[in-house]
Amino acid sequence: MDHAILIMALLVIVALIFDFMNGFHDAANSIALMVSTRLLTPQAAVAWAAFFNFIAFLFFGLHVADTVGKGIIDPNIVNNAVIFGALSGAIAWNVITWWFGIPSSSSHALIGGLLGAGVAHAGTKGIIIGSKLITTGVAIVLSPLFGMLLAMILSVVVLWLFQRSSPYKTENRFNKMQFISSSLFSLGHGANDAQKTMGIITVLLFANGYLQGDFHVPFWVVISCQLAMGLGTLMGGWRIVRTMGMGITKVRPTGAFCAQTSGSIALFLATSLGIPVSTTHTITGAIVGVGVSRRASAVRWGLASRIVWAWVLTIPCAGLIAAMSYHLGRSFL
Repeated sequence: MDHAILIMALLVIVALIFDFMNGFHDAANSIALMVSTRLLTPQAAVAWAAFFNFIAFLFFGLHVADTVGKGIIDPNIVNNAVIFGALSGAIAWNVITWWFGIPSSSSHALIGGLLGAGVAHAGTKGIIIGSKLITTGVAIVLSPLFGMLLAMILSVVVLWLFQRSSPYKTENRFNKMQFISSSLFSLGHGANDAQKTMGIITVLLFANGYLQGDFHVPFWVVISCQLAMGLGTLMGGWRIVRTMGMGITKVRPTGAFCAQTSGSIALFLATSLGIPVSTTHTITGAIVGVGVSRRASAVRWGLASRIVWAWVLTIPCAGLIAAMSYHLGRSFL
């Protein structure tokens, strides 16, 4: 096999490994509430989430892939070493946070990796200071706040509407409604997160001359990324499930429905606008909002603050690892 084709194939495999780890690392986002409320067993929950992760491409465009592929760093500076560095930084940070059971953002790890490898290769001139990068940066801050506010409002509305109903009947009703809210959130997760890897593989194909013309994502890339994401979710990142489902606040079926519904609304909106947001940030903010709707003391703020610190460190740490990996990779790629 030609050396260039072999290198290209290996980098595509590394990208799909990241996509698999994204699903694995972020499985807790989709299943933790179903498991903690005992709606489904862990095995059934991951199968449910993985299915909706995979079929997400049927319902959304590819605007997020476009943003990641040509809206963060200049596609003209992209080469094999830059992609290797970006993916290595994102994968390494995912492994570190998974090991310690910390819900961090795979999305922001990838963005940090792209920025770190891009700067290592071309300096700051490689960064596209434009609307897409600015919007992505704003979304880093606003997505968990939006999820939290929406979940608080929805929780209060549900409490008011069902205040005269039997608590047992209400909880039982919302436990069943979680099948809808969890499937919607898994659709949003599969749509937004898998597209980030699609953007990486597509810009790699353009950089190596395998694609010509306007930026477009081949169908085999779409299917490969959705499948890798779904398989990763099917494996389930169990270390993070406990943190998300029970560590932040105690969540009952009504709260789980409100959190998942709020998170899915935020993801659908971001995906339709082509904004790569963090499913982890969004659902964590929504879970905090459910807790706050009861009382502020219902949230374990110590754990929540440690999660926030992990979020703050994600982009710079992934970027630093990516820059080092770039310098390592350029010697043989």
